[in-house]
Amino acid sequence: MSSLFNVLKAEGLTTLKVRYNFRTDVFRFFAAKEWEKGQDFSQYNKLFNVGSQLSDEAVYLNTTQVVELFKKHKQLDYLEKIKGLVRQGKHFGIDLLYNDKHNIRFICGIHSPKRGVNNKSHATMAGATRRKDLKIPEIDAIIDALNLSRAMAFKNVAANIPYGGCKTTIQMDMPDINNMEVMGFLAYACDTTRCLTGPDMAFPKEMVKVMTDNFTMQYCGGPGSALGDTAIPTAYGVYLALKQAVLFKTGSVSLDGMSVAVQGMGAVGFAMAEYLASEKIKKLFIADINQVVLDKFKAAYPKLDVEIVPTDKIVFVDADIFSPSAMGGIFGEEEIAKLKFKYIFGGANNQLRATSQDEEIRLAKIIHERGILFQCDWWHNCAGVLAAAMEYEYGFEKNNKDLMKAVEEVVPTQTKKNLTRSKELGVTPTESAYLSCNELIYGDITERFWKK
Repeated sequence: MSSLFNVLKAEGLTTLKVRYNFRTDVFRFFAAKEWEKGQDFSQYNKLFNVGSQLSDEAVYLNTTQVVELFKKHKQLDYLEKIKGLVRQGKHFGIDLLYNDKHNIRFICGIHSPKRGVNNKSHATMAGATRRKDLKIPEIDAIIDALNLSRAMAFKNVAANIPYGGCKTTIQMDMPDINNMEVMGFLAYACDTTRCLTGPDMAFPKEMVKVMTDNFTMQYCGGPGSALGDTAIPTAYGVYLALKQAVLFKTGSVSLDGMSVAVQGMGAVGFAMAEYLASEKIKKLFIADINQVVLDKFKAAYPKLDVEIVPTDKIVFVDADIFSPSAMGGIFGEEEIAKLKFKYIFGGANNQLRATSQDEEIRLAKIIHERGILFQCDWWHNCAGVLAAAMEYEYGFEKNNKDLMKAVEEVVPTQTKKNLTRSKELGVTPTESAYLSCNELIYGDITERFWKK
């Protein structure tokens, strides 16, 4: 089986770092044994910290030695495949930490630390942590970490926060948040990557308090946070971005007389629908797999023309505005050809069915040619990471009102800037957003770089 971690396990190693310089196309590797298998991580930041030496028999391998190691285990082709993924996304690299005692396989995809350098915080990057089943192929977890880290680098630019982009995927069993050895290791691993994070898919949000009470302040966003649930600020940012888009196209922020479709009535979608209900809209279409929440919303707004639509039909309703707020990957060529909307602005991530930046830009162009105003979702659904940065930097010195004010200052301003620039450059808003990010992250938007 192809696996980076299996090589580490076979050699008694704990750490592998992949580093890539996109300007020189040079890869370098570092592998190490940095702690013993019996290391008690429940004592992290008590008896030792992230800078401590944890083994009398530490091992450190350079690039040449790492390559020879993978050749020895007949995994060199797999390592080359990982290099190709890193090169394709112009990533800074990957950090992998292996806890053999608890079979925890920690993968931090690092797209770019540039915006976090010298930011006066320990964390130089921001991106959530999600759990992956140990049964899935390792490469799927790596691809997820890399793709999401790139999206976070761009989202952090959109949120105007001083952090680079990363994303951590961890292959492990569901953790017991009262197991201090496991929690301590996850905290240690997070701190070594210098990542501001929070629990994402398949991790309990309650682990944030365990982390902050016992190990590290790098985790944010759990119950008891000074800023509360980020769903409402996220929806508010999307709503303000939508109004800015309408202003850009019509000269007015008013949604009077418009019809709107909201796909997904979870925390973000429900809040988005409520913001829309505060406008004098003509009609609201809603869809969700949960009939109870649909009925709840409809009952709450008896004077509003609300129509419940099947989840597989709402993309094709005849409405002015579409706000996708559920799962991503909903727009491919076939769906785009049937769209009847004038605007697409929603909180869902990765709305285009694309596996690369080039494919995303291609689909965005097709949407643009249909006369639909659309910009990549990460440019306006960034309130979550904005909240994490505010909590990390200020703690309880800031509250939800401060967060909502920041959303008001950042999201519509960034949307206006992006839409204006796209018009000036004669490109789609999605291309404009990517160009802005590339300028800040790479400092190079030449034709050679853009096409590479």
